[in-house]
Amino acid sequence: MSDRILSGQAAIVTGGGRGIGAEICRTLADAGAAVAVTDWGRYEGARQLAAEIDTRGGTALAIKADVTSLEQMSDVATRTKEAFGGIHILVNNAGITRDNLVMRMSEDDWAAVINVNLKGVFISTKAVLRTMTKQRAGRIVNIASIVGQIGNAGQGNYSASKAGIIGFTKSVAKEVASRNVTCNAIAPGFIQTAMTDQLTDEVKEKMLAVIPRGRFGLPSDVAQAVLFLAGTGAGYITGHVIQVTGGMGM
Repeated sequence: MSDRILSGQAAIVTGGGRGIGAEICRTLADAGAAVAVTDWGRYEGARQLAAEIDTRGGTALAIKADVTSLEQMSDVATRTKEAFGGIHILVNNAGITRDNLVMRMSEDDWAAVINVNLKGVFISTKAVLRTMTKQRAGRIVNIASIVGQIGNAGQGNYSASKAGIIGFTKSVAKEVASRNVTCNAIAPGFIQTAMTDQLTDEVKEKMLAVIPRGRFGLPSDVAQAVLFLAGTGAGYITGHVIQVTGGMGM
């Protein structure tokens, strides 16, 4: 279990019902933060995770919420403040994919990804900023992607949404730095999840060939970067993008 460096702090993690988001929730809770685990499509996973965290001696609350709805995310902020006494950390992790080549991509698939991945970050951030700036303390960590920096064939919508997150991160960082609120982004590379487990050996070999570290990342690799940015040791870091890629972004 991590040192409880986040004791007394409250965190909101979007898309916390599975995968990387769930590991981020566990890591923040182990560090002492009270965690609001939000999800929409996988709310049952969020509920089970909150119960798991409670069993492990932590504090968690599961909330079903759509990140594209300001009304629902404002409710998440209100419920988090009421339950935990404030909002000190926001991790914008929720995201979807609708992969296809641009010439074959439907407008609906473009719009869906931009709506959840980019608008969702704006909405969730907007919902907590007034609280963070008023209390003069806050850490916002946005989960972007290496493809937001280098692109990826078949992911024009996803790459655009993640590139947008990086630009948004830098803008928010400049707006709120004077209020002791930081805003940073993490750009993961190929992370081992249920999705990568389904890939063929041939595809995995091609992916591994471009990773100098020689292995896929783990959800815990991303979660540890989040923990660093959420902690007091990163108080002078803002507007930055940390690659968690095993070196493939070099």
